[in-house]
Amino acid sequence: MTTFAGDIDEKVATMSNEEQKFEEASIEKRFEGKSVPTWQKQITVRAILVSLLLSVLFTFIVMKLNLTTGIVPSLNVSAGLLGFFFVKTWTRLLAKSGFVTQPFTRQENTVIQTCVVASSSIAFSGGFGSYLFAMSPTIAKQLPDDSNGGMDVKNLSLGWMIAFLFVVSFLGLFSVVPLRKIMIVDFRLTYPTGTATAHLINSFHTRQGVKLAKKQVHALGKFLSFSFLWGVFQWFFTAGDACGFSSFPTFGLEAYQRMFYFDFSATYVGVGMICPHIINVSMLIGGILSWGVMWPFIEDKKGDWYSANLKQSSLHGLQGYKLFIAIAMILGDGLYKFVKVLGRTLYSLYNQFITKDCSVPSDDPNRLLPPTISFDDKRRTEMFLKDQIPSWFAIAGYVTIAIISTVIIPYIFHQLKWYHIVCIYIIAPALAFCNAYGCGLTDMSLASTYGKLAIFTIGAWAGAANGGVLAGLAACGVMMNIVSTASDLMQDFKTGYMTLASPKSMFVSQVIGTTMGCIISPCVFWLFYTAFHTLGESGSAYPAPYALFYRNIAILGVEGISALPKNCLVLCCWFFVGAIIINFVRDLAGNKYAKFIPVPMAMAIPFYIGSNFAIDMCVGSLILFVWQKIDRVKADAFGIAVASGLICGDGIWSLPSSFLALGGVQPPICMKFLSRATNAKVDAFLMES
Repeated sequence: MTTFAGDIDEKVATMSNEEQKFEEASIEKRFEGKSVPTWQKQITVRAILVSLLLSVLFTFIVMKLNLTTGIVPSLNVSAGLLGFFFVKTWTRLLAKSGFVTQPFTRQENTVIQTCVVASSSIAFSGGFGSYLFAMSPTIAKQLPDDSNGGMDVKNLSLGWMIAFLFVVSFLGLFSVVPLRKIMIVDFRLTYPTGTATAHLINSFHTRQGVKLAKKQVHALGKFLSFSFLWGVFQWFFTAGDACGFSSFPTFGLEAYQRMFYFDFSATYVGVGMICPHIINVSMLIGGILSWGVMWPFIEDKKGDWYSANLKQSSLHGLQGYKLFIAIAMILGDGLYKFVKVLGRTLYSLYNQFITKDCSVPSDDPNRLLPPTISFDDKRRTEMFLKDQIPSWFAIAGYVTIAIISTVIIPYIFHQLKWYHIVCIYIIAPALAFCNAYGCGLTDMSLASTYGKLAIFTIGAWAGAANGGVLAGLAACGVMMNIVSTASDLMQDFKTGYMTLASPKSMFVSQVIGTTMGCIISPCVFWLFYTAFHTLGESGSAYPAPYALFYRNIAILGVEGISALPKNCLVLCCWFFVGAIIINFVRDLAGNKYAKFIPVPMAMAIPFYIGSNFAIDMCVGSLILFVWQKIDRVKADAFGIAVASGLICGDGIWSLPSSFLALGGVQPPICMKFLSRATNAKVDAFLMES
């Protein structure tokens, strides 16, 4: 799963010094003598039940983040930690009751983590905060000039959303299965997130690791309880939209629409503790640049650059500058990363093939491996190649699902023709390979970038008169699901390789998790959609900013840029080029100095939706930074656990709060924090009345 929704896919998977020493001392030696269960025994009933429970929880978390800021941290580590905790608790309780249980192995732990991440990833790749929601009338009505006789709008329905996900979410799994040996064994790609998750799971199942895991789980539980109770407290003192705020209390710079404040959100504080420091600071810089400098400047041009009589939501006014400048930065950053990763992929492939020793038989599992390899690598390669998944099975599965979806998708989206889908499926395997390979090199998934390319190409091919906007968005979903799932599966293959989990159990758990996600994610989204009637509206508790971004990208691809307000195109070009230059400077500076240069993608997010979450995340980053200065070992060991507790506790509260909203239950107290000037106006108004 990607670390950030949209294009912020810079994952940081670092290990502490103790973990590095642990790896150097040969992990597999510590497990020598322990038999590895067959792939069928790695997938247990308890693993599926725990995965189902955690999938629901994580889907609520990802969905909430998708619909608020679009920032989704990597939850692989949290899934591994919680999976360990639940199964260990399960086996302990049964043992005390006198039941004999199957030992909990690291392979079963890997299956749980894989299943949970595969399921919750659908909440992102399913487009509920981006391309799928962008098709709805809720998003379309915010664009007054966006109308084409209903050709570019589709009413949301739980039935067709589930059907669509089922026919597009499995193709990516079959597209890269035949390449697993090449990627993992032959090319020895790193896949930092998969590697870091494997280190965590391996450490859990050693004697020292069990003790540490218990302490981590204890810390996670304490902060989960705190976060849950804090969510209850916030709800009790806040009437949601009636109060004008999503949580309590809020304070900070009262800029336009009160979008620059700190609201004590446990979720974003936790996300800030997981995300790299530079990402959090970049968003704060972007918020200051936009809401503190750019928007007041453009607001002063009202009547010159745009009409003073326009509605606040009109894209011909200030709202247009906010949206399209943010899109320009996103596209600039995405284009640079696409060219960079593609270049590194092609260069690395070139080196791999020119150094290939053709005298070694191609079926030798140790070809391309150095003459002397470690005990761990020998053991892992042996187990990884033991349970083979036939290539004919993968090819037959891809072709079968492609045929079924080519027939079904045009019934769901009649603007997207069968020949559009066939073209996507012909080129998708190559793009899936590029994305999976690039992810192994850089840990960056460019799924959303490939999705945007599909928007432009298929949208322009369909044409504005034939519902090109909706066709482009639907094509984005097809392409994005294929390439995203492919890189996720290869990350999990890497985790399985390092924990001796069978490739078959990894593939089956991915299928099970994806099946869960195709049902759970639409249901969770539908709960949000029906419970919160302002979902997707600018300024609401759940603005779903990327949905509007994606719809406008589709409009630009089909209709051009003639509708932009005065000087908006010039500003967009500057920010587009600026994003490319900043990325280029970051690469030239090297790792030592790049951590002090802001990330353009992170800067772009507050341009449209405000900076309240950026302050929350910077608080989380500050907490972790101070903690690391005081005690680096404890901060590295327990930071993820504390952050996961804050995120999960708030995520758990999302479920009851949604049901309360569905029932029309409002909290008894509505509280606001106002600036001194605004408070004086309110007092004067009350005294007059």
